[in-house]
Amino acid sequence: MLGLFSTLDLAKRSMQTQMTGVEVAGQNIANVNTPGYSRQRVDIATTADIATTAGMQGTGAQAVRIQQIVSDLLNGQIQSNASDLGYQQGRQTALQSTQDMLGEILNSTNGTSSSGLSSQLNNLFSAFQGLATSPNSASARQTLLGAAQNVATSFNQISKHLSELNTSLNTSLTSDVNSANKLLAQVTELNKQIYTAEFSGGAANDLRDQREQALENLSKLTDFTTGADSKGEITVTIGGQTLVNGAQQLDSLKTYDGGGGQLLVQTATGAVNLSLTRGTMQGTISARDNELATMQTKLNSLAVHLSGAVNGIHNVGFSPSGTTGANFFNGISAATISVNPTLLDDPTLIQTSNGPSSDNSVALQLSQLASSPQAGLSNETFTDFYGSALAGLGTALSDANTQVTSQQAVTNMLTTQRGAISGVNIDEEMTNLLTFQRSYAASAELLKTVDQMIQTTLGLKN
Repeated sequence: MLGLFSTLDLAKRSMQTQMTGVEVAGQNIANVNTPGYSRQRVDIATTADIATTAGMQGTGAQAVRIQQIVSDLLNGQIQSNASDLGYQQGRQTALQSTQDMLGEILNSTNGTSSSGLSSQLNNLFSAFQGLATSPNSASARQTLLGAAQNVATSFNQISKHLSELNTSLNTSLTSDVNSANKLLAQVTELNKQIYTAEFSGGAANDLRDQREQALENLSKLTDFTTGADSKGEITVTIGGQTLVNGAQQLDSLKTYDGGGGQLLVQTATGAVNLSLTRGTMQGTISARDNELATMQTKLNSLAVHLSGAVNGIHNVGFSPSGTTGANFFNGISAATISVNPTLLDDPTLIQTSNGPSSDNSVALQLSQLASSPQAGLSNETFTDFYGSALAGLGTALSDANTQVTSQQAVTNMLTTQRGAISGVNIDEEMTNLLTFQRSYAASAELLKTVDQMIQTTLGLKN
């Protein structure tokens, strides 16, 4: 048999084991609302049996480790989905900003609205029609010049805003790169701390939770792969370049000018250009270099062709005073298009007729441009071409909105699944707390009983 002192030791060890259970339950309860916290569980195992005259006899139990309840599979899925969601959110933010800047309600049907450049173009051709109806009307000429100035101003403002938005997206990309670098440094430091803490045995559960949270935050910014070693440290590889290797940060990220002022991402020390595929950084780059760049190109094309078509008709016409050869619009792009200041100073110089005689033939031709397909604009009219450009943006924005909603639903589902495995359940922890409390009380009672038996035994000597 064990004997009194061995049984006393068994009772003491049992109290320590149940106290560890109480502490772990308390840790879980305290962190029920801590982001990224994974619940912990104390693993209890029997201690080694000893041989007695009655056979092998147990010596009690002890806490062998405090286990973190996690699913590496779910953690990996959450990181991967966070990169997908971040990509779509990066695109959504950029495209939504474009819609707000254009002053149009973007959709995938016709892209037009009651405000913005769409309506300004319609007003311009309506003003040309008004002048064709009353070629000698001073008010019709003023109306036309006002409508033309509105069109030119809209072109100028949209071009300026697109440029500003491009700069803003570059700034956003730089900010994301800086955030990613901080997270890479944090993961490196946590690798060091985890190795140090686990060197003598056990698991640094809270540090591992912090590292997992840092990786999930990083996955929102960009996609990456990880690898783990036997020391509990991990590697982080982005775009094929290993940036973190255990306790060493081999490199970091920086932006560089990929041409035309468009920032891209490369390694800071090695200067290796990275091909990102997901995350908010790539979402921002994708929207900037595709939809926004296409919009800027189409806007310039529209301004150039509108100016050229109007000028081609206007500068061969004659004004009531017989002057000819004047352009209606100046400028070579959406940023520079403007109404000929000579016409603004003297509206009578607008050339509306085919000769010195006063007629409306030129004004009528100008008004007919509204419905004339333009070879340089994919054989579309001016308003249809702009509407198609807006519709393309609308389709992209609608797709981004749909994808964000879909990816968010997946994120919520995965988070719920992980919560069922790793999350803290207060009811369960209270039950565990009560169980360990009663076991502790029973162990204390055993200790008290054995102590009394020892005292009784000692008293027999008297």
